[in-house]
Amino acid sequence: MGRTSDANERLMDAALDLIWEESYGAVTIDDICKRADVKKGSFYYFFSSKSELAVAALERLWENSWKQRLDTAFSPSLDPLARITGYLTAVYELQVEVKQKHGKVLGCPVVSVGSETCTCNNPVNLKIRELLSRKRRYYESAIRDAVAAGLIPACDPAEKALAFAALVEGSVSQARILNNPEVLRHLPDLALGLLGAKAPVAVLT
Repeated sequence: MGRTSDANERLMDAALDLIWEESYGAVTIDDICKRADVKKGSFYYFFSSKSELAVAALERLWENSWKQRLDTAFSPSLDPLARITGYLTAVYELQVEVKQKHGKVLGCPVVSVGSETCTCNNPVNLKIRELLSRKRRYYESAIRDAVAAGLIPACDPAEKALAFAALVEGSVSQARILNNPEVLRHLPDLALGLLGAKAPVAVLT
């Protein structure tokens, strides 16, 4: 096809889908063009390399999906711990849905690509680090508010957010390795334990 206005968007969408379903290293420019139904010449009109496409596609993922979901899940109008447990429940439900659709747990495309490129300070890995840092700021905000509300013990919100991210990302990776989304079913409880959330006060009747 020619250099139509949506060809670059379809290339980005195709790249994200293929990288998520397979791996960054295994996917070729030819694979991406075939999935996007875009000629290779058009690919090079928009992008100089697979890595440049990947960086653009990852930013598109943030703007069109992650940011909207995180803004909703971590809305300041919600109880701080409800933000966390609601988000983690959605993580579990997404992987269940993905396995039903694809026949396997795909985990997180950003973490998967980050694991592949972690030894290289290339633009792809730098973008991965940037996205994960943005994500941790949502965690940090909820943790800070939970401390202020007396829902969890005093802590360094940034350090606790890093530990929280490690729990989430590690659990999602385990779900992919084991091809079992049920690994994530109890993630909300594990996260509350990590944060030292206080048990609700029993109501006497």
